[in-house]
Amino acid sequence: FPTRRSSDLMIKVIIERKIAQGMESTYDAAIKDTLRAILEAPGYMSGANFKDSEDPNHRVIITNWRSLPAWKEWQASEARRNVIAAIQPILESSEKITVLTA
Repeated sequence: FPTRRSSDLMIKVIIERKIAQGMESTYDAAIKDTLRAILEAPGYMSGANFKDSEDPNHRVIITNWRSLPAWKEWQASEARRNVIAAIQPILESSEKITVLTA
């Protein structure tokens, strides 16, 4: 079997955010813009948004990427910076990002 470098393997990225009280609809609207932008990102495969069943202000986004370099390119992109700038004011704390490999 050819050996695959870890940077070539599909990855999952989990992004956790805590939204300020009363800002749920603002966040939900901003996430739609994020989805439109991310669909253009090279290497993006799929994603889903979740609400914590115990805390509706705790949001979790799970995305699938073709490779770690594809995610890192999106993470550093101007498109993502613009999207994050739109939601930053309504977050209680910085987003937490976890990158998982198989």
